[in-house]
Amino acid sequence: MNTKPRLLLLAAGGTGGHMFPAQALSEAMLAKGWRVKLSTDWRGARYTKGFPSEVEIEQISASTFARGGFWAKLIVPFVLGIGVLNSLFAMQRDRPDVVVGFGGYPSIPALAAAWLLRRPRIIHEQNGVLGRVNQLFAKHVNQLACGSWPTATPAGVTGVHTGNPVRAKILDRAGAGYIAPGDYPMSVLVMGGSQGARILSDLVPPALVDLPIAHLKHLRVSHQARHEDIERVADFYADHGIAAEVETFFDDIPRRMSEAQLVISRAGASSVADVSVIGRPSILIPLASAIRDEQTANARALVTADAAILMPEPGLTVATLSAQIAAFLEAPDKATAMANAALRCAVPDATGRLATLVENLAPAGLGQGAPK
Repeated sequence: MNTKPRLLLLAAGGTGGHMFPAQALSEAMLAKGWRVKLSTDWRGARYTKGFPSEVEIEQISASTFARGGFWAKLIVPFVLGIGVLNSLFAMQRDRPDVVVGFGGYPSIPALAAAWLLRRPRIIHEQNGVLGRVNQLFAKHVNQLACGSWPTATPAGVTGVHTGNPVRAKILDRAGAGYIAPGDYPMSVLVMGGSQGARILSDLVPPALVDLPIAHLKHLRVSHQARHEDIERVADFYADHGIAAEVETFFDDIPRRMSEAQLVISRAGASSVADVSVIGRPSILIPLASAIRDEQTANARALVTADAAILMPEPGLTVATLSAQIAAFLEAPDKATAMANAALRCAVPDATGRLATLVENLAPAGLGQGAPK
């Protein structure tokens, strides 16, 4: 009798928005006795520090048409082709029972190899609009899992709402008690996604400095910024007497978020999910350059529920941002209501829902039939 544990292959990369849900699923499936591998590229590998040590990391060749000059774009098909061949050889040596892709171009080789070998496969879309890679594979997988709802899908493709999986350390802080703004130390968490955001580094520090002194004297700030912005942002806070920690990435986001009175953030799917599960009021500034405007779609549920304030990037100024922050800090009852509303938007069992899809697909092979 073969008692070898089932194997789940995760395919993700590029940014934390793709990697964090993959990490959450890896934690759940390891707890169920599965083996787990992660297929990613060098960029995605930067976010594997938080993955369980039992997860085997397979670093593959991947590239994208979205960046680089003419010659860089010219070699993209060849780089991806090498990645697909390497994934094929790897899958033939150790066949996965299920392959789950989380988007980002580093997921292409594993998903393409899984399609060629007819392995059971799922894609998970974190945003309210399918990314390019998930659009490419949507009609060629057994199941499309959707983190945001509703999610626009291609004709003939039906998605299943699972919610966005959050890491175990986020779940440990789920529904953490909220302390409304008041005449005591207050924390503000500033996040530009896993890669930081220049506009937040440009606007948030002076917006905080412009607050009335009654609020300013109590502020403590955790600010996630791009590497090239760290020194100037840290110096600005220090020059104006604001206690601030400025880093490219905080490993302890769950703690910082649970202690925050206010989160100021991009509206990436993972950030929105974390804010919802922990239950924190937020000011969301969607990425204006996103071609499909997926971050505005991500923010919609929180904004509609009065759990978040949406501030579109076009037209955003230091003055308008500072006014919104001041109004928030001066309305503790509203802040508490926003925190409670955020919790009502949460899908804390998203990881479990996705894990169930994986388990249901594995025993019957291709489950819903082999996609073309």
